[in-house]
Amino acid sequence: QVQLVESGGGLVQAGDSLRLSCAASGRTFSSYAMGWFRQPPGKEREFVAAISWRGRSTLYADSVKGRFTISRDNAKNTVTLQIDNLKASDTAVYYCAGATTSLPTPRVADFGFWGQGTQVVVSS
Repeated sequence: QVQLVESGGGLVQAGDSLRLSCAASGRTFSSYAMGWFRQPPGKEREFVAAISWRGRSTLYADSVKGRFTISRDNAKNTVTLQIDNLKASDTAVYYCAGATTSLPTPRVADFGFWGQGTQVVVSS
């Protein structure tokens, strides 16, 4: 059984930084791409960022380029999302996801494993 557990969310001020972490277990973590998605209040889940199995290739949504950084540590089975210069529009539940491919992808259908999510609220 695959488990993904997110942490690091919370209430922050606009302009602050935040670091979200995802701990994975129960699967050959290092063989698959990982990603982050988010679901703003009242909206559908949207792609944020993804990283290839060895961490050499990354993919970002246009709305977060330059502010979000995804990284992974295969030795620790963790993937991290660094968020800088937070905006009110970043308010959402953030989900860690495990892909069924080795290369980064923005497609929800390419992710077969999901965490429970961590809430990020940005006050302006």
